[in-house]
Amino acid sequence: MKDLSVKIVIAALALIFLLALAMAQTPQLDPGEKLEKLQFPAVTMQLKGWTKFGNSHVYTLPVRAGQHVKISFSTKSKFAFLAIFDLSKPDDEAFFGTDEDGMSYQATVKENATWLLRPYYSKVSPRRGLGAPFSILIEPLAAAPQQPQPQAEPERPSLFPKAPPKPK
Repeated sequence: MKDLSVKIVIAALALIFLLALAMAQTPQLDPGEKLEKLQFPAVTMQLKGWTKFGNSHVYTLPVRAGQHVKISFSTKSKFAFLAIFDLSKPDDEAFFGTDEDGMSYQATVKENATWLLRPYYSKVSPRRGLGAPFSILIEPLAAAPQQPQPQAEPERPSLFPKAPPKPK
């Protein structure tokens, strides 16, 4: 009887852990948003869409440790932006946003994660229209080349011996 209750407790804890892990990987969507799951591309991938409040696409992108990636956002609107979130982290803060950090993000991934790419139309800016077109480029990059170590120049034969070091 004791063994059965221990197994039930262990199974319940495992289930709670798996649910918590699944919730950490599932993004909170705004009403009307549509989630599109991407795979890390082998070549440059372009996503085109339209940001409009409540009816835009958001994208999940799984990344692995060691991958090199560049994500670029372009739009003609000065009120459309892109925010990138790490779904494996418990906080709701974007680690990159085109409103403050520029129009492209380039990084070497430090740990396996799923990123959420959320293009959005700013709600706080005075604007006209219901949205704006955008384009997102996801570029897998080759490993960053390591800087070659400068080679010491080989000693050349000389008719004169080297001077001894000067005392200080």
